[in-house]
Amino acid sequence: MEAGAALDYPIVLEPLSDDDGGGWLATVPDLPGCMSDGETREEAACNVQGAIVSWTEAAEELGRQVPAPGSARGEWRQRVPKSLHEKLKRLAEAEGVSLNALVASVLAERVGRAGLGTDAPRRGKPG
Repeated sequence: MEAGAALDYPIVLEPLSDDDGGGWLATVPDLPGCMSDGETREEAACNVQGAIVSWTEAAEELGRQVPAPGSARGEWRQRVPKSLHEKLKRLAEAEGVSLNALVASVLAERVGRAGLGTDAPRRGKPG
């Protein structure tokens, strides 16, 4: 894997419950089973970069195809005010992740806090 290529994979950051030891979990939707954790969001995001490199190297050694970054995600375009875009861009740079990865992790965190997982009942529909 080329240097910096791990940063191309979107990551999802979620808080871990106290029962799970606390801290943060970082997963890579494009690479099944690829994950890491850390005491902080930043530590988890940093740690998962090494997991991405290890995952892709192991897949290549086994002759398995390595999914392209972004292959497991849904996609849409979202216009935001320039000021918000700039703030998000600076935050992503400070955390050492791509803008897409940052926005995906912020959305995942919010969805997780709201309990809107795939098995949660949808609003307005019987559960």
